[in-house]
Amino acid sequence: MTRAITGGVDTHAGVHVAAALDPIGGLLGAGEFPVTPAGYALLLGWLGGFGTVCLAGIEGTGSYGAGLARHVTAAGVRVAGVDRSGRQDRRRQGKSGPLDAVSAAGPRIPAGPAARRRAGTARPGRSAR
Repeated sequence: MTRAITGGVDTHAGVHVAAALDPIGGLLGAGEFPVTPAGYALLLGWLGGFGTVCLAGIEGTGSYGAGLARHVTAAGVRVAGVDRSGRQDRRRQGKSGPLDAVSAAGPRIPAGPAARRRAGTARPGRSAR
C-alpha cells in the first residue's frame, strides 16, 4: 500500500515549483518543472514517485497555474486552487518558490464548494472579475 501524497505548486510564467508532502505534512521533496505539457507530466510523475497523489494545491489556477490544473484534473487528481500567501507573510519570510509550494500544499487549501469552483469557473449569478 502506498502512502497518500499532497502536492503543492507555486506557479510562475516560466517554471512551476512543486513540493510533495506526506500525510502528516512532512516535506518529502521540492523541484522545479517547465511550464509545458511535458513539464506538467514530469511534475505529476515526480509527485507520484512519492506515493499516491490524492490532492494538489495549485496557486494561480486562473492564470499561470491554469494549464497545470487542467492536466492534473484530467489525470484524476483532485485540485484545490489556493491563494498566494499574503504580502505581509511574503515580506516576513521572503519570496521562496519551495516555501510557497509547501504552503500551497498545506493549511491554506480551501475546503468545500469554493475549492471546486477555483478551476476557472465563476459563481452562478456573479460576473467573473
